[in-house]
Amino acid sequence: MGSTLIDIPEAEGVVVPCSKQKTNKFVDICCRPMVSFLRETKNNRHGLRKVIHSVKVGLALVTVSLLFLLDPLYKGVGENAMWAIMTVVLIFEFFAGATLSKGVNRGIGTTLGGGLGCLAAALAQAVGGVGKAMIVGITVFIFGAAATYTRQVPKLKRRFDYGAMIFILTFNLVVVSGLRAEQVFEIARDRLSAIAIGFAVCLFVSLLVFPIWAGDELHDSVVSRFELLAISLQGFSKEYFGNVDENEKKTGFNFGSKCKSVLHTKTKDETLVNFAKWEPCHGKFGIFYPWGKYLTIGEDLRDLATIILSLKPCLKSTIQPSENSTLGQSVKEPCEAIVASQARMLSELGESMKKMKKCESEDKILLKLKSMRQELSLVATPSTVGINHSDKTEGLGLASFVYSMMEMIEKMEELAKQVEQLGQLGGFS
Repeated sequence: MGSTLIDIPEAEGVVVPCSKQKTNKFVDICCRPMVSFLRETKNNRHGLRKVIHSVKVGLALVTVSLLFLLDPLYKGVGENAMWAIMTVVLIFEFFAGATLSKGVNRGIGTTLGGGLGCLAAALAQAVGGVGKAMIVGITVFIFGAAATYTRQVPKLKRRFDYGAMIFILTFNLVVVSGLRAEQVFEIARDRLSAIAIGFAVCLFVSLLVFPIWAGDELHDSVVSRFELLAISLQGFSKEYFGNVDENEKKTGFNFGSKCKSVLHTKTKDETLVNFAKWEPCHGKFGIFYPWGKYLTIGEDLRDLATIILSLKPCLKSTIQPSENSTLGQSVKEPCEAIVASQARMLSELGESMKKMKKCESEDKILLKLKSMRQELSLVATPSTVGINHSDKTEGLGLASFVYSMMEMIEKMEELAKQVEQLGQLGGFS
């Protein structure tokens, strides 16, 4: 029997067919977000990785759910299969290193907590009577307090905080259940095996199915900051020395925004370094790759960004030498050349790290920086800055600018040395 479309009047004598227009509206409403999402995902690498991670979590959950759905597997694992599902939900993280870290922590915490909990429960049952409750209370207090204290030690907290929390939870559950369950050892064994199955599934999917490495993310993130600071230096040079063209004035280029984005990276670096240390060999990164060097380089980059930002007030300062003044003309050319050279150095160092190759001009960079320092010291002499009655104000402004430039050169030297050390330890070709 065929379907009939009914025309519904919407206004005075106006009849709108409900077939094509409403169907098109419905399709448009439903499909437009999906099309936009697919387009954004295609052009956005991070968005694509989010989709991959979501699919991987779904795949892991389906795999462990088979322990419930298939009778042969259910008979072997039983109701403890729920612990495998909980393990997947709790430890599957975006980065492979984070999943491995949480999985190992959960395994260690569960094993230690379950083992010590079984011993405490067995001791309490052997004593019996009032002594049973006393032993349970004492052991819960001692182990709970000790594990909580370790969570406040910075080095242990970074790597084993999750394991300490799982230890506290498992120990208390086993001890308390041991008071009323005679088969506490069997329960602990079954739950541990279910957790191991869940961890194995997470490990398999995370490491073998389109793995997302924290080490790659850390490396790319640090490398990108070199270019950001290079662009910031070029932007400052154009604004300070009056080389901004009309298009840049219209777009309103702000070099300070890129520096600020570099400043807010400390927590990200520390987190990624911690995850990267857990990851196995992948790509050009070996087991003993010096991930800690990225923290030092990241700190130097943040210091450099701070110095560049400190130059921003010079743009609007009234005590800076004017471009047409004798003082301004005498320092413009050398300072402009120094800033441009430092921007090129940052790009070269970033490119060296990106390709994991030794920078051919690394030694030349250090020599250039030393010559820059000497050149700036000549620019900053009293005769050059002209601190006298006529242009004392301009001389003070120039002196503050030159001092910031000297700080930048010193930080660049330190940064170049750190990149060189990373190349030596990391085996750059």
